[in-house]
Amino acid sequence: MGESSPDASGPFDPDAASVVAKKGERAKPTFATELVRTTFVTEESVYGVILVSGMIVVAGGPESNSFAVFWKVVGTVIVFWAAHVYAGTVARHGGLGDERDRGLGDAFRASLRRSLGLLASALIPSFILLLGATRAVPDQVAIWAALWAGVVVLAVLGWIAFSRRGSSWLGRIAGSLGTAAFGIAMILMKAFIH
Repeated sequence: MGESSPDASGPFDPDAASVVAKKGERAKPTFATELVRTTFVTEESVYGVILVSGMIVVAGGPESNSFAVFWKVVGTVIVFWAAHVYAGTVARHGGLGDERDRGLGDAFRASLRRSLGLLASALIPSFILLLGATRAVPDQVAIWAALWAGVVVLAVLGWIAFSRRGSSWLGRIAGSLGTAAFGIAMILMKAFIH
């Protein structure tokens, strides 16, 4: 028989216990929640998804193969990510706004951690492009699916961001749709450009 939780409502769950807060206090986030929040649900992730979608629009013409598009997307994301880490390191090195002065190593680590979302945002569309490159799906299907995956990722990012702020269901839906609208804009650009 399991131990009781602090409110004696059921079996003891150590993971749930770590996030239980006293009435009126904010619950302490779990490691997984904190990792998702600081790595994936960031403005860098939103920028990254839009960057990837933009690269797919530009590189993914009617005669393009998904393997070539994949390499253009990955190469561009890596260059933008490296530039973002460098810029963040330089900005944080002497202190950023109300932050304390940081050493170069500390500034680099903070910038690296902060910019991981830009890399993470490329994973799903890149995987889909690889499905086309391996001929698991036709090239144009992979290219369009990668764009639509970007819309879904943006919608999820919007939902999570508004959920964290304690928004109502309607607010979460509106936030999700507003964030996803950037991906829809990229799809419309592809439809009109190509």
